Amino acid sequence: MPKYLLLILFLWFSFKDRQSESKQPNIVFIFADDMTYTALNALGNAEISTPNLNRLVRGGTSFTHAFNMGGWNGAICVASRAMIISGRSLWEANQFRKGWINGLDTDKSWGKLMESAGYETFMTGKWHIDAKAEAIFQNVVHVRPGMPGDTWNRNPGMAQKIIEAKSRNVPIDGIMPLGYNRPLDENDTLWSASDTTLGGYWEGGRHWSEVLKEDALGFLEQSKDRENPFFMYLAFNAPHDPRQAPKEYLDRYPIDRISLPKSWLPEYPFKDSIGNGPDLRDEALAPFPRTPYAIKKHTQEYYALISHMDDQIGAILDRLKADDGMKNTYVIFTADHGIAMGRHGLMGKQSLFDHSIRVPFMIMGPGISKGKKIDEPIYLQDAMATSLELAGIKKPDYVFFNSVVDLAKGNQPKSHYEAIYGAYTNTQRMIRKNGFKLIVYPKLKKILLLDVTNDPEEESDLASDLTYQINVDSLFNELLELQQQFKDTIDITSIRSLK
Repeated sequence: MPKYLLLILFLWFSFKDRQSESKQPNIVFIFADDMTYTALNALGNAEISTPNLNRLVRGGTSFTHAFNMGGWNGAICVASRAMIISGRSLWEANQFRKGWINGLDTDKSWGKLMESAGYETFMTGKWHIDAKAEAIFQNVVHVRPGMPGDTWNRNPGMAQKIIEAKSRNVPIDGIMPLGYNRPLDENDTLWSASDTTLGGYWEGGRHWSEVLKEDALGFLEQSKDRENPFFMYLAFNAPHDPRQAPKEYLDRYPIDRISLPKSWLPEYPFKDSIGNGPDLRDEALAPFPRTPYAIKKHTQEYYALISHMDDQIGAILDRLKADDGMKNTYVIFTADHGIAMGRHGLMGKQSLFDHSIRVPFMIMGPGISKGKKIDEPIYLQDAMATSLELAGIKKPDYVFFNSVVDLAKGNQPKSHYEAIYGAYTNTQRMIRKNGFKLIVYPKLKKILLLDVTNDPEEESDLASDLTYQINVDSLFNELLELQQQFKDTIDITSIRSLK
């Protein structure tokens, strides 16, 4: 081949490479539901199989301390998703969403910000916020509810029935719908995670996680010849209950190979005062008191649903790699919050222990270090600001959360947050800083102090230990400051003298 032709080819390919580098990147956001930070193989859980999420850990950067700020009611996912779509902190998001109910302010949202910068936006899966998905994303396929339908949803007033039964000292076993208060023992097999006749994830004839995968692959097929970059918001309902998966996934996790959580308790002593009693739907899933077998059974179903979701994510990653070799695509994975799954005697996500507020957070793409783990604390809602920076969009002043790009690329050594704040309804408040966590239970006028560095399972309360009074005092004062910053109106000042 003549030398001038070789030169032309070299210059052409160099131009194409530079063109690819200068083009806005594609951004794929994958959102799980109820997935705690320990539910991933490559981040330390040898019991669960997550080969495709492991690809994100090994092929990108993982943030080991990503937190949800909390929730204003038992549906923690509503608050978490309102924060990530709006960019606003907890109590601001609670006020802001009222405009969404009336169809207002949808332009001040993640999808619209990406669209304004030339992105083709796509959404499918769980939504569960007050705005209409179609008002925020250009392409919407399936808009799923907060959870797949189950027997609790088909029995209105269940919480009130449980409260009334408790007030009369009547056993609640007889009023619990199918799929709840289970399993009572190894012979309790009325509800099966692989029974497709029970609806839930099987409603519509195909498992919802598989439908989401097909939706995503369909959009990628349509987008391969488009000039505009795309932003995909892929929100799995998994692994939220009802934790249903095909039998072959359940078979991967024999009960006798599942370990009990180190912080397992039969019952949390303060459950009722912190809003985690049996009238809370999540807590009604397993019997009171919690038994080792019940927790292992729920964990089996949890792991199976995660592994099934992992396979769907793998198909999406394979397609992305086939399309452009991931040369100009970023993938961000996280979850809306964690889940207790028997830790501290709890089942849900309505507490401020790490199992309920801490989630996996991985980012993979050009310029992002591979296999790197960062321990600096972030909020999971930083995903929104991260995507804005990657897209070259100036972060609006109203967006509270911060991009993690500088942390991921090593340009910022420390967290953007001096402390992590957490809140649940009017029953719990929290601050996490410098290896310690202070939790306040306002109704009980009680303070917990946890050394999360040396006691990561959060089993030992140090609040009454005189050695740690300086920690209690300083963290309590900083929590008051955070309350003021975040417009938190619950007054906890009187508790200080009762520690």
